[in-house]
Amino acid sequence: MADDKIKIIADNRRARHDYHILETHEAGIALTGTEVKSLRAGKANLRDSYAMVKDGELYLEGAHISPYEHGNRYNADPLRRRKLLMHKRQILKLYGQVKQEGLTMIPLKLYFVRGKVKVDLALCKGKKLYDKRDASAAKDAKREMERAVRGRGRSREDA
Repeated sequence: MADDKIKIIADNRRARHDYHILETHEAGIALTGTEVKSLRAGKANLRDSYAMVKDGELYLEGAHISPYEHGNRYNADPLRRRKLLMHKRQILKLYGQVKQEGLTMIPLKLYFVRGKVKVDLALCKGKKLYDKRDASAAKDAKREMERAVRGRGRSREDA
């Protein structure tokens, strides 16, 4: 397993800004052939996408996979609902957490593992505006500290 090559196709960086990520799960995804070819070209966007449970099955909504240039009539709708593949027990557990605790399922990244497309699905709780401000302020403060430490190290070397 250590030698498995992971090629990231799309990353949902906005999700880390908008949500508190509680836990993550890996899920497979059911795709058409032209969608896989489009993903190999790196043409996917996970912004504003989410996962939901419907009739005991898990679906990905709002993920945009651009049509394959040479796909002609075989291209599927770029924003269609795509089925996510997980064990029934895992789906029911996620569904229970979403219903009871008011959480959301957000895809964090789309990637290839051993030729198969996988989705990193996160169980999230939405951040309030003040949480976002606090996170931004902490990030800026950390950056300033690192900059100051780096600057101090240089001045000693020059002297």
